[in-house]
Amino acid sequence: MTIQETIKSAKKIVIKIGSNTLAKKDGTINVEFMEKFASECGALMKQGKQLIVVSSGAQVAGLSTIEGWAHKGDIHYRQALASIGQVELMHKWRCAFKKESLHVAQLLLTKDDFEDKHRTLNIRNTLFTLVDENVIPIINENDSIATDEFFIGDNDNLSALTANLWSADLLILFSDIDGIYTDNPKTNPDAKLIESVDNIDELLKQIKIGSTNSFGTGGIATKIEAAAKTTKCGIPLLLANGGKENAITHLADGTQKGTLFIADDKALFHAIMG
Repeated sequence: MTIQETIKSAKKIVIKIGSNTLAKKDGTINVEFMEKFASECGALMKQGKQLIVVSSGAQVAGLSTIEGWAHKGDIHYRQALASIGQVELMHKWRCAFKKESLHVAQLLLTKDDFEDKHRTLNIRNTLFTLVDENVIPIINENDSIATDEFFIGDNDNLSALTANLWSADLLILFSDIDGIYTDNPKTNPDAKLIESVDNIDELLKQIKIGSTNSFGTGGIATKIEAAAKTTKCGIPLLLANGGKENAITHLADGTQKGTLFIADDKALFHAIMG
């Protein structure tokens, strides 16, 4: 199945926005991007699709608000920065979606929330209630209180856990790259885009995995981990460049490329049959 066909057939979509997609080159929040993204989300919802957004960017928003904290690496400062930034981040998302006459809701989660049956049931019920009322849930990790023991560590895996919990039809990871390449395209001009992946073990033999990017906590490795989580549950994952103009629209009409991790058909059959 192509990217175009996958998006067309998906009703329940989780979209993860990475920090590098949300941030300008100077490290401040890209409000123009958020408004365009909200507009595209509104268009998807008019087509009958349901959306959940997993948004990075709390620390980026915090740095945009509090000057002088950029080089403070202490864990307490980073957690405090996240708590400041989360308020600013949600305010900007609220304003962006308000222009589309859409409401948003915030959920801050930790690893522990996904490992407790009562909490996961409550999260699932809340997500279904919000989405059924055309409210867009915006999820982020609760960085201001999470410690190593309860830390997921990146929003790629958080979005995969969310997609599985919500029984989504598709997870889209928006990053600052076009997809999975055979090598780092920023340093190797001969690197080739891999447009479709149906075997992650074979993929890992073909590619070189680089380091984490500048603003984000994830890299290619966490995106592949996320794909492994969703595809084994019957949910395809699309990795694409969210910074390109009208990325959702162009992916949907086939004019923008990405990497589509194809869902395990057997897992999908078992999910349908219960």
